[in-house]
Amino acid sequence: MTERDNKIGLCLCGGGLTGAMYEVGCLAAIEDEFEDLRCSELDAIVGASSGSVVAVGLAGGYSAQRLYRALLDPADDLFPIQRQHLLRFDSMEFRRVVSSLVGAARRAVTSAALRPLDLDLWSELDRLYDSLPAGLFTMDSFERFMESVLRRRGIDRELSNHDRLMLIANDLDAGERVIFGQGHESNVTLERAVAASCAAPMLFAPVRIGERDYISGGLGAMGHVDVAADAGCKLVVVVNAMVPVATDIDERHIPTGHGPMRRVRDKGFLWVYSQAWRVASQARMRQGLAGFRAAHPDVDVVVVEPSPIDAGVFMSSPMNFAGRRAILEAGYRSTVEYLRSHRSELRLAFERHGFIAKS
Repeated sequence: MTERDNKIGLCLCGGGLTGAMYEVGCLAAIEDEFEDLRCSELDAIVGASSGSVVAVGLAGGYSAQRLYRALLDPADDLFPIQRQHLLRFDSMEFRRVVSSLVGAARRAVTSAALRPLDLDLWSELDRLYDSLPAGLFTMDSFERFMESVLRRRGIDRELSNHDRLMLIANDLDAGERVIFGQGHESNVTLERAVAASCAAPMLFAPVRIGERDYISGGLGAMGHVDVAADAGCKLVVVVNAMVPVATDIDERHIPTGHGPMRRVRDKGFLWVYSQAWRVASQARMRQGLAGFRAAHPDVDVVVVEPSPIDAGVFMSSPMNFAGRRAILEAGYRSTVEYLRSHRSELRLAFERHGFIAKS
């Protein structure tokens, strides 16, 4: 890598498995477009949500190009993620649900027997809300998968031994961001910290570490650029795949299980929720970054995002090889086009910090 005076940080904001694949495609393009640049050698690597998985791969010494090739090739066993590693029902959580439902039903029957004329059916049904599961699936299977990958690849599983890696989660009960990494919360294995960072609410139950419950780190207020800046970085590159999807309702290009459709709502409640979350999160992050830039004019912050029009590719399933290839190639292609523009903010920022573009 080129000798530099200033440190460079990378913030990977996740966005599910599709977001992680976009990030890999984007980073592979950056490595291809600049001489002597390996994302695995950057000075601070911050991962939130599924971005934590990519961050661990980079911190483990793998270039983005190697990760890109592995995910493009179904025969490559570098990271052989399968559906069963993610979508496994949380049996312990559902046992809690059953026990809670029995307790709620018992209290409802008792209330009806003691005060039948005062029975408020809706109030009794309200008891059931607290019996809903904390998440449909468990991260346990994914954690075991990550552990097996780390062991096979000889990557040190102790987070405290990775001085450039920081993973982000949220403490559910404290309502605060938590940083896993050296100098922060570091008495945890990589796979456990990744599981906590990836535990997206509604889909996955919180991950317990010690006596605390953790959920996904997400975008935060500013893509977690402050974490990289606090590590001394003067250029922070934020890769964010979680942009709102812009669709043309006059065309059928929304992939669904019942054929191409026109509207986001045709993907069901999970994508309606995802779209709402994307809109709110992007607005919050832009506001947070504006405040950070004003307070820290000495830190270059560059955000790399897909175009909202192109973001429709994220609706494809990454478990399907064709969908995976489309997401990876979209991230790579859009980033190459962006970098080859001589007015590209990212290109200019890298050049200011000592890197030479190939074209």
